Amino acid sequence: MTKRKQTIVIILGIFMVAINMRPAITSIGPMLDTIRDHLDLSNAQVSLLTSLPVLCMGIFASLAPVLNRKLGLSNSVLLMLFVIGLLTAVRGVNDSYSILLLTAFGIGISIAIIGPLLSAMIKQKFPERAASVISVYSFGMGVGASLSAGLTAFVYESTASHRMALGIWSVLALLGILFWVAATRGEVRVRQQTKKNVHTVGSSPWKSPRAWILLLFFGLQASTFFSIVTWFVPVVTDNGFSLLQAGSMLSMMTIIQILFNLLIPLLITRFPARRFWLLTILLLGLIAIGLVGTGSTSLTWVGAFVLGIPLGGLFPIALLLPLDETETAAETNSWTAMMQTGGFIMAGLLPLLIGILYDLTSNHQNTLLIIAAFFLLMIALAFLIGNGKKQEQM
Repeated sequence: MTKRKQTIVIILGIFMVAINMRPAITSIGPMLDTIRDHLDLSNAQVSLLTSLPVLCMGIFASLAPVLNRKLGLSNSVLLMLFVIGLLTAVRGVNDSYSILLLTAFGIGISIAIIGPLLSAMIKQKFPERAASVISVYSFGMGVGASLSAGLTAFVYESTASHRMALGIWSVLALLGILFWVAATRGEVRVRQQTKKNVHTVGSSPWKSPRAWILLLFFGLQASTFFSIVTWFVPVVTDNGFSLLQAGSMLSMMTIIQILFNLLIPLLITRFPARRFWLLTILLLGLIAIGLVGTGSTSLTWVGAFVLGIPLGGLFPIALLLPLDETETAAETNSWTAMMQTGGFIMAGLLPLLIGILYDLTSNHQNTLLIIAAFFLLMIALAFLIGNGKKQEQM
């Protein structure tokens, strides 16, 4: 196989793995009411099926470097893909609440491990084209999330089986395994530290103020994403829009998100100033929240359109930040694991706090104010992040 063909196969492998990193979570959303009524659950119980995997994605991200040392990168990702596929398929045959919780837990751990390993692989294999490959990675996750969010209800309507609607996404894991095996053939491993860079051994990112800034930023952007995806429809219907209108806005927002998952990293490749892109995207998000808050029909549609930009653009930038700060793939693995550990714990908890506040106040204007506060905090962090350590040293 020529080097060019091998590169294409590896990128396709990354894309197919990334597609599997959201459907097992996002496919639950359209089925929440059905699952709740079928199993006679409370709203708190059924909402745990979506918050638990996100929390696991944070708590267990630090296992990625450990598993890499034990099994190697390619085998670790392969094993986690198998776990995702198996547990997703289990949902198709057993939908008891305990099984749904168990699968949510296992899937969350698997996604937590895959994320840092893919970032490390991109750092090692594509050091000069990391932004472009990150765009493929984030685009794959966007495609997976959109497919599952949009088609799960269709599968349910076609089969009258919520088990089938949840379990069918195991097919994506099978495809991911096939592409990943073809892409790596067991040869990919994140290189460990050598004597040449032995001074970095033992230097934990948890002791670095820069790493903590990245953790907070990642946590806020992930919290914003899951808060908007979770609460946008209730906010809009609370303002007088029909469920059909709200769903159409969410679909439009998702399409814009996918486009910017792909577009922003490509733009950063040509114009690498991180601060400019962060501030531009964050200000657009803040304006969009204000437009949605007006309750005006036309302005809410515009706001929903614009909200797709930060939903799609912030995540790939957040993935690039550890690559900007580190020198080796092993460092990138550790920094990304730390960033996602704290970040996804925040993302699992903050949207739940919005729900608690709404129960207390019955006012979704507070929901919009909290999301606006997330954007303001990220704007402050953008000034601290700057253009990345390496960019500023050039």
